[in-house]
Amino acid sequence: MSATWITLSRFPLLLASMVGLYQASAAARLIGAGLLLVGLLLDTVDGIVARRTGQASLAGGVLDIAADRTYELVLWVGFADLGLIPAWIAFVILTRTTLTDAFRSLGVAQGTAPLDQHRSAVGRFLVRSAVMRVGYSIGKVTTFCGLGLVWALRGTPAGSFPAGVAAAMHLVVALALPATVLLCLLRGAPVIAGGLAALTRAPLRTRPWSRSDPPRPWPAPARLPAPPRAAPRDSRS
Repeated sequence: MSATWITLSRFPLLLASMVGLYQASAAARLIGAGLLLVGLLLDTVDGIVARRTGQASLAGGVLDIAADRTYELVLWVGFADLGLIPAWIAFVILTRTTLTDAFRSLGVAQGTAPLDQHRSAVGRFLVRSAVMRVGYSIGKVTTFCGLGLVWALRGTPAGSFPAGVAAAMHLVVALALPATVLLCLLRGAPVIAGGLAALTRAPLRTRPWSRSDPPRPWPAPARLPAPPRAAPRDSRS
C-alpha cells in the first residue's frame, strides 16, 4: 500500500472513532478509542513508507499535514464538547492552527515544503527536529487516547478493574495534556513569527484592474525593422 493511501485511510478511521465515542454503549466507545489509536499510529507509518519507497513529495507532505490538522482540530473540539477538556484549549489550538497553515501556504505556493520553511536554528529545532516531532507525537497519542479511554470507561462500577484503569488514565492525561498544548504552541510560534515578518517585508502591490476602472490605453505597436536595401547594380555589365 502506498503512503498516500495510508494517509487517506486515516480520515474514515477518524470518523468511525468519533462516531463510536459518541455512542451510549461502553463497548462502542471502547471500539472508538481503539480506532483512534490506530489512526494516530498511522501518522508514523505513512511517513516511514514514503521515505523507504521513495514516495516522499511536496504533495504528500501537504496531505500528511492536512490529515494531522484534521485529527487535531476534530479531537480537540470533540473532547471539549464532551466536557473532558476546557473549551479555551480548543479555541487556542484552532487559532494557532489557522495561522500556521495560512502562513505555510505562502511557502508551499513557492514550492517549499512546510517543514523546510525555517532559516533560524531555533525555528528548525522547534518545527522539524526529531526531538520536538517525536515528543509532540507522543504527547498527542497519549493525550487523545487517554481522553478517549477515560470517556469510554466512564460509569464503570467503583472498585472494578475498568474504574482503576480510568483513574490511572486520569493522572496520565493530567500530565500529558498541558505538555502537549505547550509543545503545540512552541512548534507553531516560529511559523507565525516568520509569516508575520514576511508580511511586513512584502512590497506593496497595486490594486488589480477591474471593470469599473477607466479603460487602459493600448500599447503602441512595435516598429518592425526596415528591410535591408538591395545592393545597386553595376550598369557597365
